[in-house]
Amino acid sequence: MNFDPAALRSEFPILSRPVRGKPLVYLDNAATTQKPRRVIETLERYYAESNANVHRGVHFLSERATAAYEGARETVRRFLNAKEAREIVFVRGTTEAINLVAAGFGRSRLQPGDEVVITALEHHSNIVPWQLACEQSGAVLKVAPIDDAGQVILEEYRLLLTERTRIVALAHVSNALGTVNPAREMIALAHAAGAPVLVDGAQAVAHHRVDVQALDCDFYAFSGHKVYGPTGIGALYGKAQWLEALPPYQGGGEMIRQVTFEKTTYADIPQKFEAGTPNIAGAIGLASALDFLAETGLDAVAAHEHDLLVYATAMASEIPGLRIVGNAQEKSGILSFVLEGVHPHDIATVLDREGVAIRAGHHCAMPVMARYGLAATARASFALYNTRQEIDALAAALRKTRELFHG
Repeated sequence: MNFDPAALRSEFPILSRPVRGKPLVYLDNAATTQKPRRVIETLERYYAESNANVHRGVHFLSERATAAYEGARETVRRFLNAKEAREIVFVRGTTEAINLVAAGFGRSRLQPGDEVVITALEHHSNIVPWQLACEQSGAVLKVAPIDDAGQVILEEYRLLLTERTRIVALAHVSNALGTVNPAREMIALAHAAGAPVLVDGAQAVAHHRVDVQALDCDFYAFSGHKVYGPTGIGALYGKAQWLEALPPYQGGGEMIRQVTFEKTTYADIPQKFEAGTPNIAGAIGLASALDFLAETGLDAVAAHEHDLLVYATAMASEIPGLRIVGNAQEKSGILSFVLEGVHPHDIATVLDREGVAIRAGHHCAMPVMARYGLAATARASFALYNTRQEIDALAAALRKTRELFHG
């Protein structure tokens, strides 16, 4: 299909609503994306026509819900190009996925003196779970530094990989800077050192084609709400041998094979990691979102968003006192910046009065902010429905902000 952002906008009901009497310009997509009508209707249809618990009933509604839920698992498998549907575990989002893996390694794979390697680009969700795992096991957390442009220094990363490295965890795309890591190269280096790799794909899957077999990652995590799907749902891909080796993350119903007071045996993967009633509607809604994105065409989406980033970067260079934070050679559609003499929260407040929604703060990446000596940045992040005209609106609002504070 021909990529037409103006036509695509009509698929997103919320984009037609005004904000403070002005047209909504939604540029906070790294925090969460808006939802196409088909996803909203999928959720409504499930609750109106198929609502029942899965895997536990032989009645019509349960069978229908189970088929849709497991069909969603296959959709995720296809979207990531995983080998088998059993390598897909439904979770609440990227954060839970990383916690699942970190807890499993902390309980069964890490010992005193072992090392976990992450990068200085990480979101808190790919830092804190590993800190917890290290505290519990006596392992040590090692951090690969970044340069002034916001790129991992690969030679420093390479030197951190030793016979003591038990796992590497890295972001595919930085949520704070937009840096696209050379994930395939970093994974190959880790594997050469004998270490598996978890990739935080929260900021990648909506913007770039992801093939977990081509990457050869051992784990890949993403959140539904950042890829035009519902909140409270996400997926963890794990190579079958790793999922089989790790202990359960939670206990309860659905993840068991047999329970006695003396011993419990566990279900096969992926059910071993899906204790309790899952977010059935969320999984089905996520599948609808992934189908929408696949039909739209990820290559076309990536090209469009790159055009927006180039256009916005040129715009930013024309505003006196505005400085972009993060200038990696490979970037996704994220523009983080500071404006001389204006706090990022004040920037976001003024822009909101103009109907422009951006994010301001540390973006759950405090170590990244510390690397640049900043408490916060303002961040505009782009999606398939954004347009150059919206970048123009952003520029006009930023000039107004500068005038308000500097005259």
